[in-house]
Amino acid sequence: MHAHISEPITMADIAAAAKVSVRTLQQGFRQFRMTTPMAYLHELRLTAAHQDLMNTHEAQSVADTALKWGFTHLGRFAADYRKRFGLLPSQTMRSGKG
Repeated sequence: MHAHISEPITMADIAAAAKVSVRTLQQGFRQFRMTTPMAYLHELRLTAAHQDLMNTHEAQSVADTALKWGFTHLGRFAADYRKRFGLLPSQTMRSGKG
């Protein structure tokens, strides 16, 4: 997952890479990570986007960053980002502090 977080990934893709069934994958994540595989992937992507926004070059936009990390719905990205980090993505980019 870590090596491919910016790519479109499905539960079936993750299960196939782990050589387990989707059900086994879900159970393992719930047992050991206390979350679902897709929620974990979402968190990885948000964290990667956050790092990019804190270290962004002026030429890179929030939309470019969101798309880079696999977020295709920009409004949803902004809402999830704010819920997770307490700031809008644009505020993080301007402050460079996150």
